[in-house]
Amino acid sequence: MAKALVIFLHGVGSSGDDLAVLGEHWARLLPDVAFASPNAPFPFEHAMGYQWFSLTGITPENRPARVRDARAAFDATLQQLMAQHGMADAWDKVILVGFSQGSIMALDALASGRYPLAGVVAFSGRLAFDAALTPQPYTPALLIHGKADDVIPFSESESAAQRLQQAGVTVEARYEAATGHTISSQGAMDAAGFIAQCLQD
Repeated sequence: MAKALVIFLHGVGSSGDDLAVLGEHWARLLPDVAFASPNAPFPFEHAMGYQWFSLTGITPENRPARVRDARAAFDATLQQLMAQHGMADAWDKVILVGFSQGSIMALDALASGRYPLAGVVAFSGRLAFDAALTPQPYTPALLIHGKADDVIPFSESESAAQRLQQAGVTVEARYEAATGHTISSQGAMDAAGFIAQCLQD
């Protein structure tokens, strides 16, 4: 029986398979952890793949509402995975690892305090949250963002880190000078170390 579950949350237009390979790499470093990499609940409108919420007509003003509307399907996806792994409602053994749109959903779960998660890792994300932050105490976060990201600027992670820290979240932030909108090998190693630390505490 695994002592914890890492749930990967992929980016828009992608699929769970894209991040599942990270779990294969991390399995050696985190031997008693289970990994799940679901497809987002909705088909991507503009090509193959899946999405957590639609980008059609999205603006900075309406994005937080899109994320709120996506919560029900997002939460149902997580609860189904936890039940499959024999961890129903064991949120304190779950770590969310998101990339891009998946990070937006992970940071929303953290900021809203819906669950007492063991930790959150957000690669190339943003905090699309327009209400007061109400995080659960003791859920730490690691934000990793490339300064060469031309899809979501790294200033979004800087802003997210600041807001989360002000709300009492323990945040580590790493900004990689030459990394674009992707997960670097260094970032992947840093995240694995962070997860190991979360599970020791």
